[in-house]
Amino acid sequence: MKSYEPLREYLAQQTTPELVLSIDAIEEMLGFDLPRAAQRAAWWDSTYAPDEKMPQREACLAAGYIATRLPDGSGVRFRRMKAERSRWRD
Repeated sequence: MKSYEPLREYLAQQTTPELVLSIDAIEEMLGFDLPRAAQRAAWWDSTYAPDEKMPQREACLAAGYIATRLPDGSGVRFRRMKAERSRWRD
């Protein structure tokens, strides 16, 4: 998850229940281009195959957010998890 630590830190500092970041903004924050797989909705979706550990998902969950790629692929919507979902952070 270290490579996605800047994203986790950024999200952890947010106080809004929902925010959207463009792919460009995420790449700038991370300091590298996201893989082509990031264009697939499932790559971001924290509820898709939750047993499959993926560093980008883990970073979002650790910060308390569920990530969902925007339908047009231009960015990612982050929604703060409800209390019952916080168990995913462990």
